[in-house]
Amino acid sequence: MVEPRQFLEGIGALADDSIPLFATALNLAALSHIGRQLEPYENHLKKMQEQVGVRYADLLAAGAEENAATKIASIKHILCDQYQYHGAVSNFNDMRNADIMEVIDARQGLPISLSILALECAWAQGWDVKGINFPGHFLIRFDDGGQRVLSNPFHQFRLMQAPDLRQLLKTLLGANAELTTAHYQEISRREIILRLQNNIKFRQIEGEFYDEALATVMLMRLMAPNEYRLLLDDGVLKARLGRPLEAVESVRSYLQVVTNPRDRYDAEMLLRALEMQI
Repeated sequence: MVEPRQFLEGIGALADDSIPLFATALNLAALSHIGRQLEPYENHLKKMQEQVGVRYADLLAAGAEENAATKIASIKHILCDQYQYHGAVSNFNDMRNADIMEVIDARQGLPISLSILALECAWAQGWDVKGINFPGHFLIRFDDGGQRVLSNPFHQFRLMQAPDLRQLLKTLLGANAELTTAHYQEISRREIILRLQNNIKFRQIEGEFYDEALATVMLMRLMAPNEYRLLLDDGVLKARLGRPLEAVESVRSYLQVVTNPRDRYDAEMLLRALEMQI
């Protein structure tokens, strides 16, 4: 049996479509639950996948249309109605909501952690479903016969039309925010894992647990060795931990690859401040 860290080290070399999304999230969680067995969680997902398929077949047999709405209804019935999964509204900022083991145990999570379960259930049926990188939230999109339907796993798989998306955007980013095609961007499997871990990293930084945040960044770099922005995170956290020499090395590496002028300027200012500490 492959140990979690060894498993995660292998993710960095995989093509995006080959990344096992749930297994990666599960092995990440296992690092915080030493000795806990993965098999019960794997079996739970497998059971839900099978039940979603049965539910979909039952709905079709009862006269439902073979479309995205029926597929969403099948997933919603199993995850929400049968297993009582729901969005973590009352304790949204709790880091456990981004830990897939804790999510399964508590039957609640963040939009992205609930979406991972939904995506895996959909993919097991052969359905064309994508994660959507909506700002401040996470949605899934069902592509079916030319029809594209967005759903919100955090709110009982509510179907999201343009007015709903516009209202969600304004709630998250302010009254002046306007919906554009950029808000419908698909997100890769690797990016989903990085976004999941970003939720943990941000909460660790907010709590000033910089050692833990740096460990999270190092894991992210293992799984996404080409994600150069993590070099800056690495440098900033090492600076906060009083390790300026290491921080300088990370920021210099970042400057070798960053192309955005504003990002480059900010990093150069950071580098100068760090060099003054040496």
